Amino acid sequence: MPASEPPAGCGPVDYGVPHVAIIMDGNGRWAKNRGWPRLVGHRRGAERVKEIVRACPDLGVRWLTVYAFSTENWKRSTEEVLGLMGIFARYIEKEADGLSAEGVRMRFIGARERLDPKLQALMAGIEARTAPNTRLNLTVAINYGGRDELRRAAVRLAEDAAAGRIAPDAIDEAAFAARLDTAGIPDPDLVIRTSGETRTSNFLPWQAAYSEYEFTPTLWPDFGPAELEKVLAVFSTRERRFGGAKA
Repeated sequence: MPASEPPAGCGPVDYGVPHVAIIMDGNGRWAKNRGWPRLVGHRRGAERVKEIVRACPDLGVRWLTVYAFSTENWKRSTEEVLGLMGIFARYIEKEADGLSAEGVRMRFIGARERLDPKLQALMAGIEARTAPNTRLNLTVAINYGGRDELRRAAVRLAEDAAAGRIAPDAIDEAAFAARLDTAGIPDPDLVIRTSGETRTSNFLPWQAAYSEYEFTPTLWPDFGPAELEKVLAVFSTRERRFGGAKA
């Protein structure tokens, strides 16, 4: 059963999780369980994003990265893909004013070239409009695949080396990370996957190398701020050693 919403009047609390990444899974199943079309679940999922975005600052989260559409999702039906793209466009148009007013900076990662030019323009516009904001950094992965991102970063690095902009012996982890889509964004402390699946699905393989993971059976449209807070509270009890020995 999904967690109930937090009671009104609860004050801010910091669980020590500055960056949360979420694989938002289960929209289709949520709708199917109710006898509704899959796109109804995706629309409800978009509403959940808005609720989670608003809850994050009061929970100490300063960076939120969400997996909206993978490079593999093109395999879905044309109807579903077009519907999803429409939902993305409407979300950006509808939420632009609210995100800006609430101090949210919005960015996108992934290969944009395959996306509709109008959607690309909307993405670039909201990125520019919200760039000065610092209360919450929201990163949305659209047409994103971790292996594809690594490939593209390797191409950039090879081009820079061939052009003499970087010496081969100067290539280190920092040089490679600077050519990823997430350059300038800290690695996630916690990755959450909803819907009961326990795979990472090609999401942030480089960045999440030392992240903690939490897999919840809750379908994304049912994953509210109260459940996010419970997950953060569990995370705060974990000891992260990054390869070091336990003290």
